[in-house]
Amino acid sequence: MLKLETVDVAYGHVQALDGVSIEVRDGELVALLGANGAGKSTTLMAISGIVRPRAGTLTYNGVDLAKSSPFDIVGLGVIHCPEGRRIFGGLTVLENLKMGSMRRAEKQGVRKDIDWVFSLFPVLAQRRHQSGATLSGGEQQMLAIGRALMAEPRLLMLDEPSLGLAPLLVQAIFKVIRELHHRGVTILLVEQNVRQALAVADRGYVLSTGKVMLEGTGKDLRSNPEIEQAYLSAAPGARA
Repeated sequence: MLKLETVDVAYGHVQALDGVSIEVRDGELVALLGANGAGKSTTLMAISGIVRPRAGTLTYNGVDLAKSSPFDIVGLGVIHCPEGRRIFGGLTVLENLKMGSMRRAEKQGVRKDIDWVFSLFPVLAQRRHQSGATLSGGEQQMLAIGRALMAEPRLLMLDEPSLGLAPLLVQAIFKVIRELHHRGVTILLVEQNVRQALAVADRGYVLSTGKVMLEGTGKDLRSNPEIEQAYLSAAPGARA
């Protein structure tokens, strides 16, 4: 479905990605792991057209993403749920969800998917007429994911969905991620909570200073001594 080959991205003289090659197959949940500054978010931004590669190729079902606008990439079904939530604080929960469906014409389908999002996140149903700015951090993260789902993603890219959340909310977010995966949604997950990410991932890549250093199945990476030492040797739920 998605293939990056030897992708380079730079911010001025700073090399953010250096020859990154990854792929995501239809129906997979692929985790993208690494420490802060490793290039994980930049990878997602390159896929969604927010930043442009200096070299390499990015293709999605044969379409050259490097030559596509972010608007057109959304139209392909590649949906980016960014780090930091970035909801519309001045809009209500319901209005935020409708913003996610802006490219959709069928009203009945939109209403059905709003009900689906509310079933995934019942607290959002209770807050539907409340402004986004008044929600807790966890509720805002739920809203950000719900808004992304309203765009009918074929490939859903989640950037740090558990960042800054209490343990119970982290469990709730990952429960939804597992459900989406079981429904057949293809997911590219950037996550510093390595234990949680590898527990749900089919495969994973580990980035370091803009390069892919390790790759493998979720099971293989969990048992890899380098991953154990770097990310999993602390208490359960340890974060990179």
